[in-house]
Amino acid sequence: MRVDIGGCRLFFDVEGAKLRSDGPHMREVPTLLLLHGGPGADHSIFKPAYSPLANLVQVVYYDHRGDGRSDGRDDSAHWRLAQWGDDVKALCDALEIARPIVMGVSFGGYVAMSYALRHPDHPAKLVLCSTAASPSKQAIQVQVFTRLGGAEAGAAAKAFIEDPTPQAGLEFWRLCAPLYRRSPYNPETDARTIWNPRLMAEFRRGERETMNFLAELPRIKCPTLVMVGEDDPMTPVPCAEEIVAALPPHLVRFERFAGAGHGIVADQPERFFAVLRSFIAA
Repeated sequence: MRVDIGGCRLFFDVEGAKLRSDGPHMREVPTLLLLHGGPGADHSIFKPAYSPLANLVQVVYYDHRGDGRSDGRDDSAHWRLAQWGDDVKALCDALEIARPIVMGVSFGGYVAMSYALRHPDHPAKLVLCSTAASPSKQAIQVQVFTRLGGAEAGAAAKAFIEDPTPQAGLEFWRLCAPLYRRSPYNPETDARTIWNPRLMAEFRRGERETMNFLAELPRIKCPTLVMVGEDDPMTPVPCAEEIVAALPPHLVRFERFAGAGHGIVADQPERFFAVLRSFIAA
């Protein structure tokens, strides 16, 4: 399904009803809006992992502008965090979603922070998972990749992080993609993803290394859950720690996951869903 948010059609999908029969009544459940990573990937990376949440909330997936099945794949002028953040609000307006719980994973977390800072009264809750609020901590990333995969993986990570050329990307994907998580790597996830490599490269060369939300994060108004895997090589633990330090202390909940990498849901699913469910229900 697609919805026009004002000159751009975003692809979205829904799992779970908003209104559910409850005896003589219809009970309304919260809407969880999932913001995928990349950039340059699509919402399919969430499926089927997040389906268990549909018995608690209505899950809404969508592809960011320029990604997947959404418009804007060649419109690089609008590949900006401010635009992507505004797109979250525009999508909710178009679908009449009020007070969503917005969860951003990896790049989706950058978008979630942009949205929450530009529209602070809109979200009911925020979940920032395996993400960062400031430029890449390149030395730490290379250290973690080296620890997990050896010197060759560390070198491939360094080359790609510094200059994401197509050749560097191929080596990174071959040596480093399996290190994103501690559970077995499933190449089918990548195979079914609709990629936009140009968007990924332009963002990594540009706004990824200039963005910095830390000074603004004290303006967040809603309860916020921050989650990080202790073996995350892309957004390592210090990235999460500085987000937590910047957020209003009375609103933040911080959860670290031992034995988990960038894909917490795959590495520690039982605890991941327990934490997420308790935060949603609180």
